[in-house]
Amino acid sequence: MQNNSLWSDALRRLLANRAAMISAVILTLLILSAIFAPFIATHSYAYQNLSLGATAPSAEHFLGTDTLGRDLFSRILYGARVSLMVGFVATFVALIIGVTWGIIAGYYGGRIDSIMMRIVDILYGLPFVIFIILLMVIFGRNIWLLFAAIGAVEWLTMARIVRAQVITIKGLEYVQAAQALGVPNNRLFIRHIFPNILGPIAVYATLTIPQVMLLEAFLSFLGLGVQPPMSSWGTLIRYGVESMEEYSWLLIFPGLTFTITLFALNFFGDGLRDALDPKISSD
Repeated sequence: MQNNSLWSDALRRLLANRAAMISAVILTLLILSAIFAPFIATHSYAYQNLSLGATAPSAEHFLGTDTLGRDLFSRILYGARVSLMVGFVATFVALIIGVTWGIIAGYYGGRIDSIMMRIVDILYGLPFVIFIILLMVIFGRNIWLLFAAIGAVEWLTMARIVRAQVITIKGLEYVQAAQALGVPNNRLFIRHIFPNILGPIAVYATLTIPQVMLLEAFLSFLGLGVQPPMSSWGTLIRYGVESMEEYSWLLIFPGLTFTITLFALNFFGDGLRDALDPKISSD
């Protein structure tokens, strides 16, 4: 009953956060637009009209076309599918690895914790962007490999956060009392530990998604992301930079869409953090 009350209070604080709610609406619209892109797009994202070339926004192409005569609005819609998918899928991969690693290290402690966290410290020192680039070169530019590779390098901070939370909760009196009474480890974890680390996990997940999207955009900007004719917001921004002096709309519209999405994710993440931690919201 107490846990239900805590979650209901958190939901009430989240709903009272105007910036978080506006961000949630924006994100919902973006996700729905990506899902229903084939029905919303006015043209095929791959259709080329070389005789048309790059044209400014008009009644037929209200965000304009690129240098190959492809409709920019359609390409932004389909690019949302890739950018949002890599954000959510790679974050999910990072959560699976990081949460599992952090729980094991924090719960068992001792030598296991020491060895596991030393591995995390070593991995922190590796140049992961170069690691991802090497994966893409060796195994090819597969979009699912891109998702997995980005997720596999974003789990380290999550592991540290979860470990710290588990250690803190494990030291609480009611948890130690349950251990003294002989409560099995699996029941202790399910009833007492896991519900109390869901909040930090949810908050960090919402803040990881924009980091992952930025990393994908960076790789696409280098030409290592998704391959033509498919596009992501990162590839669209790269093409826009190449021709920004002549066709400014090719950079403005994808860049603006990407920026709004990142701000929405960050504002929603901040609102979720404040809702789940009343001490922060009361300061």
